[in-house]
Amino acid sequence: MDGNGHLTVERVGATLVLTLDRPEAKNALSLPMLAGLYDGWLAADADDGIRSIVLTGAGGAFCSGMDLKALARTGEPDGGDDSVRARFRADPDLHWKAMLRHHRPRKPVIAAVEGPCVAGGTEILQGTDIRIAGQSAVFGLFEVRRGLFPIGGSTVRLPRQIPRTHALEMLLTGRPYGAAEAQRIGLIGHVVPDGTALRKALETAELINANGPLAVEAVKACAYETAGMGEVEALAVELDRGMGIFGTADAKEGARAFVEKRVAVFRRA
Repeated sequence: MDGNGHLTVERVGATLVLTLDRPEAKNALSLPMLAGLYDGWLAADADDGIRSIVLTGAGGAFCSGMDLKALARTGEPDGGDDSVRARFRADPDLHWKAMLRHHRPRKPVIAAVEGPCVAGGTEILQGTDIRIAGQSAVFGLFEVRRGLFPIGGSTVRLPRQIPRTHALEMLLTGRPYGAAEAQRIGLIGHVVPDGTALRKALETAELINANGPLAVEAVKACAYETAGMGEVEALAVELDRGMGIFGTADAKEGARAFVEKRVAVFRRA
């Protein structure tokens, strides 16, 4: 187990679990947390032994977004020593990469949500691939209520991920959404009993981890790469990526394992 005080990093099998860890502030974003998140995304992609990522929060909360008390006091997220602040000065894009606005991990990212997942929490959520929530989880983009703008990508991503009428209602009213409603409009995929979101996320990760890693990463990449394309162009991209996977040793191993009725041993080759 590792981390920086505001983010806990743990390896569970082939899954890297990143836990937002400021429970006293409902895991409001801080500079150390954001720096740790970006480091976590990079670490997962650099390690071929990691096949999936789970993002969750400590203390029964996911993320309450920006720390408005710190924002009002200093004009920036809270926390961080001189070395952390120096990182943000050196890379003005760092916070956007951490929040998955300007960075997309090649490994699948599963969100395990308990409690509040609002404002910046809902914005980070939109950068994840699979979303699981406890039944008491709460979502929403509250920025307009404070005269702010949800600049983490929501005005672009949300209307592409859920029906436009629901996206604009969430963006313009700033009202909270319970887990059942969030699932109904398509923001999340699963609602589970409170306290079990992480367990369900790890179970889902295990299903992903059992698959061919090259295939998984190519499927994810293709889904995002073709999202804004016309059908003909998108199908050409899919064919190119897909045929590349069919030529791998892992694809041949998967076919042999099926014939031999055994578990496939994938080697990323």
